[in-house]
Amino acid sequence: MEPDEQREVYATIDLALRVGEVLLSSGAGTADATATILGVTAAGGLRGCEVDITFTSMAVSYQEAPDVAPETHIRLVRYRSQDFSRLTDVDRLVRRFARGDLSREEASRELARLTSAGPPYPRWSSVLAWGVMAGGATLLLGGGWLITLVAVLTAIVIEMNNRWFNRQRLPAFYQQVAGAFVATAVALVLYSVHAPVKPSLVVAAGIIMLLAGIALTGAVQDAITGYYVTAAARSLEAMLLTGGIIAGVSLGLALALRLGLKVGIEPQTIQLANLPVMVISGAVMAVAFAYASYAPLRALLPVAVMGALASLIFTLMTRASFGPAWSTAAAAFVVGLGGYSGGRRTGVPPLVVVVAGSIPLLPGLTIYKGLYELTAGGQLIGIVSLTTAVAIGVALASGLILGEYVAQPIRREARRLEDRLAGPRLVGPRRPVRRRTNRTGRRRRRTQDS
Repeated sequence: MEPDEQREVYATIDLALRVGEVLLSSGAGTADATATILGVTAAGGLRGCEVDITFTSMAVSYQEAPDVAPETHIRLVRYRSQDFSRLTDVDRLVRRFARGDLSREEASRELARLTSAGPPYPRWSSVLAWGVMAGGATLLLGGGWLITLVAVLTAIVIEMNNRWFNRQRLPAFYQQVAGAFVATAVALVLYSVHAPVKPSLVVAAGIIMLLAGIALTGAVQDAITGYYVTAAARSLEAMLLTGGIIAGVSLGLALALRLGLKVGIEPQTIQLANLPVMVISGAVMAVAFAYASYAPLRALLPVAVMGALASLIFTLMTRASFGPAWSTAAAAFVVGLGGYSGGRRTGVPPLVVVVAGSIPLLPGLTIYKGLYELTAGGQLIGIVSLTTAVAIGVALASGLILGEYVAQPIRREARRLEDRLAGPRLVGPRRPVRRRTNRTGRRRRRTQDS
Protein backbone atom coordinates (compact mmCIF):
# COMPACT_ATOMS: atom_id res chain seq x y z
CA MET A 1 0.00 0.00 0.00
CA GLU A 2 1.40 3.37 -1.04
CA PRO A 3 1.91 6.14 1.55
CA ASP A 4 -0.97 8.27 0.24
CA GLU A 5 -3.32 5.33 0.34
CA GLN A 6 -2.11 4.42 3.83
CA ARG A 7 -2.81 7.94 5.08
CA GLU A 8 -6.30 7.81 3.58
CA VAL A 9 -7.00 4.56 5.41
CA TYR A 10 -5.70 6.02 8.68
CA ALA A 11 -7.78 9.16 8.28
CA THR A 12 -10.97 7.25 7.49
CA ILE A 13 -10.62 4.93 10.48
CA ASP A 14 -9.77 7.89 12.73
CA LEU A 15 -12.95 9.66 11.58
CA ALA A 16 -15.03 6.57 12.29
CA LEU A 17 -13.54 6.15 15.78
CA ARG A 18 -14.12 9.79 16.70
CA VAL A 19 -17.73 9.51 15.57
CA GLY A 20 -18.15 6.35 17.64
CA GLU A 21 -16.68 8.11 20.67
CA VAL A 22 -19.36 10.81 20.51
CA LEU A 23 -22.12 8.20 20.28
CA LEU A 24 -20.85 6.08 23.17
CA SER A 25 -20.26 9.06 25.41
CA SER A 26 -23.85 10.23 24.76
CA GLY A 27 -25.39 6.95 25.91
CA ALA A 28 -25.98 5.28 22.52
CA GLY A 29 -26.05 1.50 22.45
CA THR A 30 -23.14 -0.57 21.21
CA ALA A 31 -25.13 -1.81 18.21
CA ASP A 32 -25.80 1.78 17.17
CA ALA A 33 -22.16 2.79 17.58
CA THR A 34 -21.01 -0.30 15.66
CA ALA A 35 -23.42 0.36 12.80
CA THR A 36 -22.33 4.00 12.58
CA ILE A 37 -18.62 3.15 12.61
CA LEU A 38 -19.11 0.57 9.85
CA GLY A 39 -21.17 3.10 7.90
CA VAL A 40 -18.36 5.67 8.08
CA THR A 41 -15.66 3.20 7.04
CA ALA A 42 -17.79 1.90 4.18
CA ALA A 43 -18.51 5.42 2.95
CA GLY A 44 -14.77 6.09 3.13
CA GLY A 45 -14.00 3.16 0.85
CA LEU A 46 -13.07 0.53 3.44
CA ARG A 47 -15.14 -2.65 3.32
CA GLY A 48 -14.89 -5.64 5.60
CA CYS A 49 -13.85 -3.74 8.71
CA GLU A 50 -14.34 -5.38 12.09
CA VAL A 51 -15.39 -3.34 15.13
CA ASP A 52 -14.92 -4.27 18.77
CA ILE A 53 -16.32 -2.06 21.56
CA THR A 54 -15.74 -2.60 25.27
CA PHE A 55 -17.53 0.47 26.65
CA THR A 56 -14.34 2.38 27.49
CA SER A 57 -12.49 1.60 24.25
CA MET A 58 -13.16 1.01 20.57
CA ALA A 59 -11.09 -0.94 18.06
CA VAL A 60 -11.43 -1.04 14.28
CA SER A 61 -9.52 -3.64 12.27
CA TYR A 62 -9.08 -3.44 8.48
CA GLN A 63 -7.48 -5.95 6.14
CA GLU A 64 -7.03 -4.81 2.55
CA ALA A 65 -6.50 -8.30 1.12
CA PRO A 66 -6.33 -11.88 2.45
CA ASP A 67 -2.58 -12.00 1.95
CA VAL A 68 -1.95 -8.65 3.68
CA ALA A 69 -1.54 -8.25 7.42
CA PRO A 70 -4.52 -6.44 9.04
CA GLU A 71 -4.12 -3.18 10.91
CA THR A 72 -6.00 -2.29 14.06
CA HIS A 73 -6.73 1.16 15.46
CA ILE A 74 -7.88 1.75 19.06
CA ARG A 75 -9.47 4.81 20.66
CA LEU A 76 -10.38 5.27 24.33
CA VAL A 77 -13.65 6.84 25.48
CA ARG A 78 -12.45 9.25 28.14
CA TYR A 79 -15.60 11.24 28.91
CA ARG A 80 -19.37 10.85 29.34
CA SER A 81 -21.71 13.69 28.54
CA GLN A 82 -25.45 14.07 28.03
CA ASP A 83 -25.26 16.45 25.04
CA PHE A 84 -28.09 15.73 22.62
CA SER A 85 -27.18 18.63 20.33
CA ARG A 86 -23.75 17.16 19.65
CA LEU A 87 -25.28 13.72 19.17
CA THR A 88 -27.78 15.12 16.66
CA ASP A 89 -25.16 17.08 14.73
CA VAL A 90 -22.82 14.10 14.49
CA ASP A 91 -25.68 11.85 13.37
CA ARG A 92 -26.52 14.33 10.59
CA LEU A 93 -22.83 14.56 9.67
CA VAL A 94 -22.60 10.79 9.25
CA ARG A 95 -25.65 10.75 6.98
CA ARG A 96 -24.25 13.52 4.80
CA PHE A 97 -20.92 11.73 4.55
CA ALA A 98 -22.63 8.45 3.68
CA ARG A 99 -24.63 10.15 0.91
CA GLY A 100 -21.48 11.64 -0.56
CA ASP A 101 -22.36 15.25 0.26
CA LEU A 102 -19.08 15.65 2.18
CA SER A 103 -15.59 14.47 1.44
CA ARG A 104 -13.60 12.71 4.12
CA GLU A 105 -11.51 15.83 4.75
CA GLU A 106 -14.60 18.03 5.06
CA ALA A 107 -16.28 15.54 7.39
CA SER A 108 -13.19 15.39 9.59
CA ARG A 109 -12.99 19.18 9.89
CA GLU A 110 -16.72 19.43 10.59
CA LEU A 111 -16.48 16.78 13.30
CA ALA A 112 -13.59 18.62 14.96
CA ARG A 113 -15.64 21.80 14.98
CA LEU A 114 -18.68 20.05 16.47
CA THR A 115 -16.78 18.32 19.26
CA SER A 116 -14.92 21.48 20.26
CA ALA A 117 -17.95 23.80 20.17
CA GLY A 118 -19.68 24.88 23.36
CA PRO A 119 -23.30 24.13 24.30
CA PRO A 120 -26.00 25.71 22.09
CA TYR A 121 -27.82 27.25 25.07
CA PRO A 122 -26.51 29.25 28.04
CA ARG A 123 -25.40 27.04 30.90
CA TRP A 124 -27.60 28.90 33.36
CA SER A 125 -30.67 27.95 31.30
CA SER A 126 -29.67 24.29 31.48
CA VAL A 127 -29.38 24.56 35.28
CA LEU A 128 -32.81 26.18 35.43
CA ALA A 129 -34.23 23.41 33.23
CA TRP A 130 -33.07 20.79 35.74
CA GLY A 131 -35.00 22.69 38.41
CA VAL A 132 -38.10 22.78 36.21
CA MET A 133 -37.82 19.03 35.68
CA ALA A 134 -37.73 18.43 39.44
CA GLY A 135 -40.73 20.72 39.86
CA GLY A 136 -42.63 18.77 37.23
CA ALA A 137 -41.80 15.55 39.08
CA THR A 138 -43.20 17.01 42.30
CA LEU A 139 -46.46 17.97 40.58
CA LEU A 140 -46.62 14.54 38.96
CA LEU A 141 -46.42 12.90 42.38
CA GLY A 142 -49.25 15.04 43.75
CA GLY A 143 -47.38 17.92 45.37
CA GLY A 144 -48.67 21.45 45.74
CA TRP A 145 -47.17 24.65 44.42
CA LEU A 146 -45.18 25.43 47.59
CA ILE A 147 -43.36 22.09 47.70
CA THR A 148 -42.88 22.33 43.93
CA LEU A 149 -41.04 25.62 44.37
CA VAL A 150 -38.87 24.07 47.06
CA ALA A 151 -38.08 21.13 44.76
CA VAL A 152 -37.11 23.52 41.95
CA LEU A 153 -34.69 25.44 44.18
CA THR A 154 -33.25 22.21 45.61
CA ALA A 155 -32.64 20.78 42.15
CA ILE A 156 -30.87 23.95 41.07
CA VAL A 157 -28.57 23.73 44.10
CA ILE A 158 -27.86 20.06 43.37
CA GLU A 159 -27.03 20.75 39.72
CA MET A 160 -24.76 23.68 40.58
CA ASN A 161 -22.95 21.53 43.15
CA ASN A 162 -22.55 18.67 40.68
CA ARG A 163 -21.12 20.99 38.04
CA TRP A 164 -18.61 22.33 40.56
CA PHE A 165 -17.69 18.78 41.62
CA ASN A 166 -17.28 17.85 37.96
CA ARG A 167 -14.83 20.70 37.43
CA GLN A 168 -12.89 19.38 40.43
CA ARG A 169 -12.74 15.94 38.73
CA LEU A 170 -14.75 14.32 41.51
CA PRO A 171 -16.06 10.90 40.35
CA ALA A 172 -19.73 10.68 39.46
CA PHE A 173 -20.45 8.31 42.36
CA TYR A 174 -19.63 10.96 44.95
CA GLN A 175 -21.65 13.52 43.01
CA GLN A 176 -24.65 11.24 43.30
CA VAL A 177 -24.08 10.82 47.03
CA ALA A 178 -23.84 14.57 47.55
CA GLY A 179 -26.90 15.32 45.41
CA ALA A 180 -29.09 12.77 47.16
CA PHE A 181 -27.95 13.98 50.57
CA VAL A 182 -28.79 17.60 49.70
CA ALA A 183 -32.33 16.60 48.68
CA THR A 184 -32.77 14.59 51.88
CA ALA A 185 -31.35 17.39 54.02
CA VAL A 186 -33.87 19.86 52.60
CA ALA A 187 -36.67 17.43 53.41
CA LEU A 188 -35.35 17.07 56.96
CA VAL A 189 -35.41 20.82 57.43
CA LEU A 190 -39.04 20.89 56.29
CA TYR A 191 -39.86 18.05 58.71
CA SER A 192 -38.15 19.86 61.58
CA VAL A 193 -40.16 23.07 61.08
CA HIS A 194 -43.40 21.11 60.54
CA ALA A 195 -43.97 22.72 57.14
CA PRO A 196 -47.49 22.11 55.78
CA VAL A 197 -46.14 20.25 52.73
CA LYS A 198 -45.01 16.76 51.74
CA PRO A 199 -41.21 16.85 52.24
CA SER A 200 -40.76 13.32 50.89
CA LEU A 201 -41.61 14.64 47.43
CA VAL A 202 -38.46 16.76 47.49
CA VAL A 203 -36.39 13.61 47.97
CA ALA A 204 -38.33 11.75 45.27
CA ALA A 205 -37.85 14.63 42.80
CA GLY A 206 -34.14 14.75 43.59
CA ILE A 207 -33.83 11.01 43.02
CA ILE A 208 -35.59 11.29 39.66
CA MET A 209 -33.27 14.12 38.68
CA LEU A 210 -30.19 12.05 39.54
CA LEU A 211 -31.57 8.91 37.90
CA ALA A 212 -32.14 10.81 34.65
CA GLY A 213 -28.40 10.94 34.01
CA ILE A 214 -27.97 7.14 34.19
CA ALA A 215 -27.87 5.40 30.80
CA LEU A 216 -30.02 2.42 31.78
CA THR A 217 -31.60 2.18 28.32
CA GLY A 218 -28.20 1.63 26.70
CA ALA A 219 -27.37 -1.14 29.18
CA VAL A 220 -30.58 -3.07 28.49
CA GLN A 221 -30.26 -2.48 24.74
CA ASP A 222 -26.76 -3.97 24.77
CA ALA A 223 -27.96 -6.99 26.76
CA ILE A 224 -30.92 -7.60 24.45
CA THR A 225 -28.87 -7.19 21.27
CA GLY A 226 -26.13 -9.57 22.44
CA TYR A 227 -23.33 -7.18 23.46
CA TYR A 228 -22.93 -8.71 26.89
CA VAL A 229 -19.53 -7.25 27.77
CA THR A 230 -20.66 -3.66 27.30
CA ALA A 231 -24.04 -4.52 28.84
CA ALA A 232 -22.27 -5.72 31.99
CA ALA A 233 -20.11 -2.59 32.09
CA ARG A 234 -23.08 -0.25 31.61
CA SER A 235 -25.11 -2.16 34.19
CA LEU A 236 -22.28 -1.93 36.71
CA GLU A 237 -22.03 1.81 36.07
CA ALA A 238 -25.80 2.19 36.52
CA MET A 239 -25.70 0.15 39.73
CA LEU A 240 -22.80 2.20 41.08
CA LEU A 241 -24.48 5.54 40.35
CA THR A 242 -27.77 4.32 41.77
CA GLY A 243 -25.85 3.09 44.81
CA GLY A 244 -24.57 6.63 45.25
CA ILE A 245 -28.16 7.89 45.37
CA ILE A 246 -29.06 5.21 47.90
CA ALA A 247 -26.05 6.09 50.03
CA GLY A 248 -26.89 9.79 50.07
CA VAL A 249 -30.54 9.26 51.00
CA SER A 250 -29.67 6.63 53.61
CA LEU A 251 -27.16 8.99 55.21
CA GLY A 252 -29.82 11.68 55.48
CA LEU A 253 -32.41 9.32 56.93
CA ALA A 254 -29.93 7.92 59.45
CA LEU A 255 -29.08 11.45 60.51
CA ALA A 256 -32.78 12.18 60.96
CA LEU A 257 -33.18 9.21 63.30
CA ARG A 258 -30.15 10.36 65.33
CA LEU A 259 -31.69 13.80 65.68
CA GLY A 260 -35.06 12.36 66.63
CA LEU A 261 -36.88 13.78 63.62
CA LYS A 262 -40.09 12.03 62.70
CA VAL A 263 -39.82 11.44 59.00
CA GLY A 264 -42.16 9.43 56.86
CA ILE A 265 -43.83 9.00 53.51
CA GLU A 266 -47.13 10.67 52.83
CA PRO A 267 -49.64 8.38 51.12
CA GLN A 268 -49.83 8.97 47.38
CA THR A 269 -52.98 8.22 45.44
CA ILE A 270 -53.59 8.35 41.72
CA GLN A 271 -56.85 10.14 41.05
CA LEU A 272 -58.41 10.59 37.65
CA ALA A 273 -59.50 14.06 38.74
CA ASN A 274 -55.82 15.06 38.74
CA LEU A 275 -55.13 13.39 35.40
CA PRO A 276 -54.73 16.64 33.39
CA VAL A 277 -52.19 17.95 35.90
CA MET A 278 -50.25 14.67 35.78
CA VAL A 279 -50.22 14.60 31.98
CA ILE A 280 -49.00 18.19 31.76
CA SER A 281 -46.40 17.49 34.46
CA GLY A 282 -45.08 14.54 32.46
CA ALA A 283 -44.73 16.72 29.38
CA VAL A 284 -42.96 19.42 31.39
CA MET A 285 -40.51 16.90 32.86
CA ALA A 286 -39.65 15.45 29.45
CA VAL A 287 -39.17 18.85 27.80
CA ALA A 288 -37.12 20.20 30.71
CA PHE A 289 -34.79 17.19 30.64
CA ALA A 290 -34.39 17.44 26.87
CA TYR A 291 -33.55 21.15 27.11
CA ALA A 292 -31.17 20.56 30.03
CA SER A 293 -29.40 17.97 27.85
CA TYR A 294 -29.14 20.53 25.01
CA ALA A 295 -31.56 18.81 22.66
CA PRO A 296 -32.43 20.79 19.49
CA LEU A 297 -35.50 22.98 19.90
CA ARG A 298 -37.31 21.15 17.10
CA ALA A 299 -37.21 17.98 19.21
CA LEU A 300 -39.12 19.50 22.14
CA LEU A 301 -42.58 19.02 20.61
CA PRO A 302 -42.31 15.23 20.08
CA VAL A 303 -40.59 14.96 23.46
CA ALA A 304 -43.54 16.74 25.11
CA VAL A 305 -46.02 14.44 23.37
CA MET A 306 -44.13 11.33 24.47
CA GLY A 307 -43.83 12.57 28.06
CA ALA A 308 -47.55 13.31 28.21
CA LEU A 309 -48.42 9.90 26.73
CA ALA A 310 -46.12 8.15 29.20
CA SER A 311 -47.82 9.83 32.16
CA LEU A 312 -51.30 9.20 30.78
CA ILE A 313 -50.81 5.50 30.09
CA PHE A 314 -48.99 4.86 33.35
CA THR A 315 -51.69 6.62 35.37
CA LEU A 316 -54.58 4.83 33.68
CA MET A 317 -52.97 1.39 33.93
CA THR A 318 -51.98 1.90 37.56
CA ARG A 319 -55.53 3.00 38.32
CA ALA A 320 -56.70 -0.23 36.67
CA SER A 321 -54.47 -2.24 39.11
CA PHE A 322 -51.95 -3.52 36.56
CA GLY A 323 -49.07 -2.87 38.95
CA PRO A 324 -46.19 -0.41 38.64
CA ALA A 325 -43.87 -2.62 36.57
CA TRP A 326 -46.42 -3.57 33.90
CA SER A 327 -47.80 -0.04 33.81
CA THR A 328 -44.29 1.29 33.26
CA ALA A 329 -43.56 -1.30 30.56
CA ALA A 330 -46.74 -0.41 28.65
CA ALA A 331 -46.05 3.31 28.83
CA ALA A 332 -42.43 2.79 27.81
CA PHE A 333 -43.50 0.65 24.86
CA VAL A 334 -45.67 3.50 23.57
CA VAL A 335 -42.80 5.95 24.03
CA GLY A 336 -40.43 3.67 22.12
CA LEU A 337 -43.02 3.15 19.40
CA GLY A 338 -43.72 6.84 18.92
CA GLY A 339 -40.19 8.03 19.57
CA TYR A 340 -38.88 6.51 16.33
CA SER A 341 -41.39 8.34 14.15
CA GLY A 342 -41.20 11.58 16.14
CA GLY A 343 -37.42 11.63 16.03
CA ARG A 344 -37.09 10.91 12.32
CA ARG A 345 -39.76 13.44 11.37
CA THR A 346 -37.98 16.22 13.25
CA GLY A 347 -34.51 15.24 12.10
CA VAL A 348 -33.12 14.09 15.45
CA PRO A 349 -31.99 10.60 16.50
CA PRO A 350 -34.86 8.61 18.06
CA LEU A 351 -32.65 8.12 21.13
CA VAL A 352 -33.21 11.79 22.04
CA VAL A 353 -37.02 11.52 21.98
CA VAL A 354 -37.12 8.09 23.61
CA VAL A 355 -34.83 8.89 26.55
CA ALA A 356 -36.42 12.27 27.27
CA GLY A 357 -39.98 10.99 26.85
CA SER A 358 -39.42 8.22 29.40
CA ILE A 359 -38.26 10.55 32.21
CA PRO A 360 -41.72 10.68 33.92
CA LEU A 361 -41.55 6.90 34.41
CA LEU A 362 -38.43 6.87 36.63
CA PRO A 363 -39.10 5.25 40.04
CA GLY A 364 -37.95 8.05 42.34
CA LEU A 365 -40.66 7.72 45.00
CA THR A 366 -40.40 3.91 45.04
CA ILE A 367 -36.66 4.08 45.76
CA TYR A 368 -37.18 6.56 48.57
CA LYS A 369 -40.01 4.45 50.00
CA GLY A 370 -37.77 1.37 50.07
CA LEU A 371 -34.89 3.24 51.71
CA TYR A 372 -37.16 4.72 54.36
CA GLU A 373 -38.62 1.31 55.16
CA LEU A 374 -35.15 -0.20 55.46
CA THR A 375 -33.97 2.61 57.75
CA ALA A 376 -37.11 2.47 59.89
CA GLY A 377 -36.59 -1.22 60.58
CA GLY A 378 -38.96 -2.88 58.14
CA GLN A 379 -36.22 -4.66 56.24
CA LEU A 380 -38.44 -7.15 54.42
CA ILE A 381 -40.85 -4.47 53.24
CA GLY A 382 -37.96 -2.22 52.25
CA ILE A 383 -36.32 -4.97 50.20
CA VAL A 384 -39.61 -5.58 48.41
CA SER A 385 -39.92 -1.87 47.58
CA LEU A 386 -36.36 -1.67 46.26
CA THR A 387 -36.92 -4.83 44.23
CA THR A 388 -40.00 -3.19 42.77
CA ALA A 389 -37.89 -0.17 41.82
CA VAL A 390 -35.42 -2.45 40.03
CA ALA A 391 -38.30 -4.16 38.22
CA ILE A 392 -39.64 -0.75 37.15
CA GLY A 393 -36.23 0.22 35.78
CA VAL A 394 -35.89 -2.99 33.78
CA ALA A 395 -39.49 -2.69 32.54
CA LEU A 396 -38.82 0.88 31.48
CA ALA A 397 -35.73 0.09 29.43
CA SER A 398 -37.04 -3.15 27.91
CA GLY A 399 -40.34 -1.51 26.98
CA LEU A 400 -38.51 1.26 25.16
CA ILE A 401 -36.39 -1.19 23.20
CA LEU A 402 -39.41 -3.36 22.30
CA GLY A 403 -41.22 -0.28 21.03
CA GLU A 404 -38.24 0.54 18.81
CA TYR A 405 -38.20 -3.00 17.43
CA VAL A 406 -41.84 -2.74 16.43
CA ALA A 407 -41.43 0.77 15.02
CA GLN A 408 -38.51 -0.04 12.72
CA PRO A 409 -39.50 -0.06 9.02
CA ILE A 410 -39.60 -3.53 7.50
CA ARG A 411 -37.37 -3.11 4.50
CA ARG A 412 -34.96 -5.51 2.90
CA GLU A 413 -31.88 -3.34 3.42
CA ALA A 414 -32.81 -2.41 6.98
CA ARG A 415 -33.50 -6.05 7.79
CA ARG A 416 -30.10 -7.12 6.41
CA LEU A 417 -28.31 -4.55 8.56
CA GLU A 418 -30.25 -5.50 11.68
CA ASP A 419 -29.64 -9.21 11.11
CA ARG A 420 -25.95 -8.47 11.07
CA LEU A 421 -25.94 -6.19 14.08
CA ALA A 422 -28.81 -7.78 16.05
CA GLY A 423 -30.92 -4.79 16.93
CA PRO A 424 -32.90 -1.71 15.91
CA ARG A 425 -31.22 1.62 15.26
CA LEU A 426 -31.70 4.44 17.78
CA VAL A 427 -28.79 6.38 16.26
CA GLY A 428 -26.88 6.05 13.03
CA PRO A 429 -27.55 4.49 9.61
CA ARG A 430 -30.61 2.34 9.05
CA ARG A 431 -29.38 0.66 5.89
CA PRO A 432 -26.05 -0.62 4.54
CA VAL A 433 -23.80 2.11 3.17
CA ARG A 434 -22.51 1.49 -0.34
CA ARG A 435 -18.83 1.90 -0.97
CA ARG A 436 -17.92 4.96 -2.97
CA THR A 437 -16.35 4.00 -6.27
CA ASN A 438 -14.24 7.15 -6.52
CA ARG A 439 -13.08 7.50 -2.93
CA THR A 440 -9.40 6.54 -3.33
CA GLY A 441 -6.88 6.53 -6.11
CA ARG A 442 -6.21 2.86 -5.32
CA ARG A 443 -9.57 1.75 -6.70
CA ARG A 444 -9.27 3.91 -9.78
CA ARG A 445 -5.85 2.47 -10.59
CA ARG A 446 -7.11 -1.07 -10.15
CA THR A 447 -9.94 -0.37 -12.57
CA GLN A 448 -7.49 0.98 -15.14
CA ASP A 449 -5.12 -1.97 -14.68
CA SER A 450 -7.90 -4.44 -15.25
